Amino acid sequence: MSTLRNKVQLIGNVGNAPEIKNLESGKKVANFSIATNEFYKDSNGEKVQDTQWHNIVAWGKIADIVESYVGKGKEIALEGKLSSRSYETSEGEKRYVTEVIASEILLLGSKNGNNADE
Repeated sequence: MSTLRNKVQLIGNVGNAPEIKNLESGKKVANFSIATNEFYKDSNGEKVQDTQWHNIVAWGKIADIVESYVGKGKEIALEGKLSSRSYETSEGEKRYVTEVIASEILLLGSKNGNNADE
């Protein structure tokens, strides 16, 4: 079991246009969310869709790829690790955030991002 690591793989659709920031240190970071869908049948036998939203953070070269090729609605696959952090709002409330720090990204679907036939 010592080979198990903090690793997550997701396939989903980008929910918003990625927010790109160039930091003073010269590093680039991209923040965006993706939606993953799971389907199951409820007790009445009806199909139910469960959508989960995931906050994604990409750094460096991966942020460059996100900036150039990833837009709202684009289907992507990614691999990364889970990271949890907390911060305090200007009103003094403590907030907790869990994000996926992307280490690899794969663009899926069509070139124009709407997954229609090309």
